[in-house]
Amino acid sequence: MDTDLLQQLNVERQARRAAILITDLENGGGRLLREGEPAGGGLEEAAERAFRSGKSTIVEADGRSLFLNVHVPPARLVVVGAVHISQALAPMAAIAGFDMTVIDPRTAFATEERFGSVELLAEWPDEALERAPLDAYTALAAVTHDPKIDDFPLKSALESGCFYVGALGSRKTHAKRVERLKALGLEEAQIDRIASPIGLDIGASSPAEIAVAILAEVIAALRKRQVAAS
Repeated sequence: MDTDLLQQLNVERQARRAAILITDLENGGGRLLREGEPAGGGLEEAAERAFRSGKSTIVEADGRSLFLNVHVPPARLVVVGAVHISQALAPMAAIAGFDMTVIDPRTAFATEERFGSVELLAEWPDEALERAPLDAYTALAAVTHDPKIDDFPLKSALESGCFYVGALGSRKTHAKRVERLKALGLEEAQIDRIASPIGLDIGASSPAEIAVAILAEVIAALRKRQVAAS
């Protein structure tokens, strides 16, 4: 691999940005396509599919055989609230391939005994997210029912372009949340991205069933997300 291309690719990976290394299988020539850049050469649809699926593939374009080596950041799931739903969600998220982090300043809930090997941050979300900022390859689920804990990460998730933002609560609870977020400076169009009530509507009632509904909605948002315009 060309050293310069490798350096460019490493920069994108370290910044948690998606990129495709395109190699011409006939002459070995290559170039780096960053998400959001024009693909050109008849590659628009193939590149969009590759960014969305995260799977490398060989395609034919303009009479050339090209290998698309896809590098997409590992999807993260940040859950605000060390509650029963989060406990049920943790093993499911791991099976689905998500790196999961639970944030909750309430030390009585955020314990290793309840969450095992899951990354657990027993601190306020503003402190935790300062060290590990949210990004476009992160999903955020706020499940504490406590505005003092949930509101800041919801605002951060919307401003950071997280591919999924969900919040637990009834429609009445969410209406109050909307007013608080508007007071914090968010536009209605941004707030409309919040999935609330959280999770797919499968009639879930138990914490485990709600966790299934949340994870299904997160996966759907990841695989059907709008790939950055090119």
